[in-house]
Amino acid sequence: MAKLIIGSRGSQLALTQTRHMHDQLCAIHADLEVEIEIIRTTGDENRAPLRSFGGQGVFTKELENALLEGRVDLAVHSLKDLPTQFHTDLDIVATPPREDVRDALVSGASHPTLSTLPEGALVGTGSPRRQTQLRALRPDLQLTEIRGNLNTRIDKVTQGELSAIVLAAAGLHRLGWKHHISAYLSTEQMLPAAGQAALGLQMRGDHPLREHVAALNDADTRQAVRAERSLLRNLRGGCHAPVAAWGRVEDEQLVLDGRVGHSSGTPLLHAQLKGAIDESEALGIALAENLRALGADQIIESME
Repeated sequence: MAKLIIGSRGSQLALTQTRHMHDQLCAIHADLEVEIEIIRTTGDENRAPLRSFGGQGVFTKELENALLEGRVDLAVHSLKDLPTQFHTDLDIVATPPREDVRDALVSGASHPTLSTLPEGALVGTGSPRRQTQLRALRPDLQLTEIRGNLNTRIDKVTQGELSAIVLAAAGLHRLGWKHHISAYLSTEQMLPAAGQAALGLQMRGDHPLREHVAALNDADTRQAVRAERSLLRNLRGGCHAPVAAWGRVEDEQLVLDGRVGHSSGTPLLHAQLKGAIDESEALGIALAENLRALGADQIIESME
């Protein structure tokens, strides 16, 4: 019987995602023995703001090292955390079906939507992408950086430390915590991060069990996130740049929206392109050029 070891971060959400992949692999391949090994990452150990210690790859580098060293066979990443460029010996062999791409508001019962938050309310989010879009929607809000696991962040609202937090709906869905969501922010209000709500299953390029894992791939999700990551890469934006991207297949076409915003909320640049489903990389490059023509480079450079 072949054996496959999956590497996972140790957070509750990461382990939930990895166990789901474990169960799917076992269901598809009865001849495969699958184990999970927890790998501690820099981003998990260091609670300082991400930008203060690099930001790029802080949730993925140790997992990739474990792959390269042969300690694990497969790494399950939240794709939005994975840099758009990684070691050439590694490959994303599958992108399973995506969860809900929207961001969610967690707030008190007295102000359950973004529009009902009181003037000057204190809202927590650690993402420059969210901060720029929130300032465009509600310039009166006070925004504060927040990190930690989902429980810790939600507790800051229930204990009255913050009026609200904004975070990815997908994580709450995967943990079975939809009841914490006060409201969803539409993609018109808040365009998601590149790769948000998608998982990337990464292996060594020469691994003999690649095809076993590739069975979990969803073709439409794969092309959508390829377009998003192509846009991010060609704007030279990292995982924590003020760049938003959302790709999806509609009417047998790949649709890609991109948004770049200044920390003040203005300007907030937006562009959209449509193209062939199998031309995801080219679509991302073309949309990056459109946003660059609107001034995206200057905005990104001003926030580095």
